[in-house]
Amino acid sequence: MFLVSCSEELIDDSGMGKVKGRVVDAETFEPLANARISTSPTTSTFFTDKDGYFEFSEILVGKYSFQAQKDGYISKFEPATITKDVTVQIIFELDISTVNNKPPDIPVLTAPLDNAKSQSLKLNLTWTATDKESDPLMYTVTLKNGTTDVITTYKDIKTTTFEISGLSYSTKYYWQVSSSDGINSPSNSVTNTFTTLAFPNPRFLYIKKVNSNNVIFTADEAGNELQLSSSEVNSFRPRKNLQINKIAYISSDGSQNQIYTMDPDGSNVFKVTNSIPIAGFNMEHINYCWSTNGSQLIYPNFDKLYRIDANGGGLIELFKTPNGKFISECDWSQDGTQIVLKVNDISGYNVEIYVINSAGAFLYEVLSGLNGAVSGLNISVDNQKIVYTRDISGYQSSNYRRLDSRIFIYNRITNTSTELDTKKPDGYNDLDVKFSPNEADVIFTNTSNDGISIKNIQKASISDVDSRTTLFTGGSMPEWK
Repeated sequence: MFLVSCSEELIDDSGMGKVKGRVVDAETFEPLANARISTSPTTSTFFTDKDGYFEFSEILVGKYSFQAQKDGYISKFEPATITKDVTVQIIFELDISTVNNKPPDIPVLTAPLDNAKSQSLKLNLTWTATDKESDPLMYTVTLKNGTTDVITTYKDIKTTTFEISGLSYSTKYYWQVSSSDGINSPSNSVTNTFTTLAFPNPRFLYIKKVNSNNVIFTADEAGNELQLSSSEVNSFRPRKNLQINKIAYISSDGSQNQIYTMDPDGSNVFKVTNSIPIAGFNMEHINYCWSTNGSQLIYPNFDKLYRIDANGGGLIELFKTPNGKFISECDWSQDGTQIVLKVNDISGYNVEIYVINSAGAFLYEVLSGLNGAVSGLNISVDNQKIVYTRDISGYQSSNYRRLDSRIFIYNRITNTSTELDTKKPDGYNDLDVKFSPNEADVIFTNTSNDGISIKNIQKASISDVDSRTTLFTGGSMPEWK
């Protein structure tokens, strides 16, 4: 409408005026050379110089519409009224035209190859990318940790190679590249995966609290650790079997808890139990056990002990407590002939520890008739010793608080339990004890008896009272294989 009205304006021939101006990029304000400047009504046509300037030295007085045009930019109009002997200044700020601009081609990931294994914890991600208009491209790399589900985004990358460092051992990563020309929507590559080097010598397993969930970690003797389970799921009580190189653990499945297995790097998760879950008076204090060859597991469901094949088949009821007490913990001897049980009432107290054979027949008693909580249960290789922890204060409460839990070792030959003196500080509890692989030490959880302080995993020598040391901070439910 404006152009039509301008084109109909009459030129006043009573004098001449002058127009000076400049054309610049609206985004960068850089001058635009060779922009075409024309008028309506039509007079002369000019092109801007190298600095973006133009000039109409003589133009009849009247009302005009000036237009600036340049390839790749949106044309723009500016109105002007020319009066006699007056110089009018016009500035054109042109926006880049994207109407015909095509998005970048989809980036092609080149290294590492998709599903590559044993990748370094520091490596270069590379890809190729092109743009039909040769627009300068910027890249974004998105990296997802397949174990923790943590997504990291790296932006404003100018080259088609990007170095990633600080990766975790034994972890599958997902990565994608998007390219942007600053005009169109970014073009996204396919998503590739790679897996890093295997974790070296992971002798230890334990859990930590992450996002209010129990999360399984593995670690070596140097203190390097690796997260194995997702922080979005409650997973705990890891138990490793060296014969088949699998880790069993308990994880929430709706309102129930089931036993799962996984590879040492956290992959190949398999649900073992289904119809009869692992259950008891308090899941924080429930334990289960592998057979030595890794073909079976035993686990409690209230007053019953079940045996199940590692592939989820062959479920049988192995034992039922004669007095209705709940089975909370069990340990299977390495020769497969004996099973140690810890049973308790519905509140976790009135504890009994006794040993049955693989057919469920009673063999001998370790503990009964004492007040207070008991936890941790492990039988020695020769079946002659059983280590456990007991609150010697005898304190009992509805929240299962322990005041002075200490380590004891039962000797089958002497039929006695002896406290292991490791100079435990007052006000602290030793819990969830296990023998070390060579049975010269014990590993356990140590924490303040206030029930809310941090938990630490410690070890101590059976023969040296001054040997207590902290292995891992913030961990509990340890396993040492």
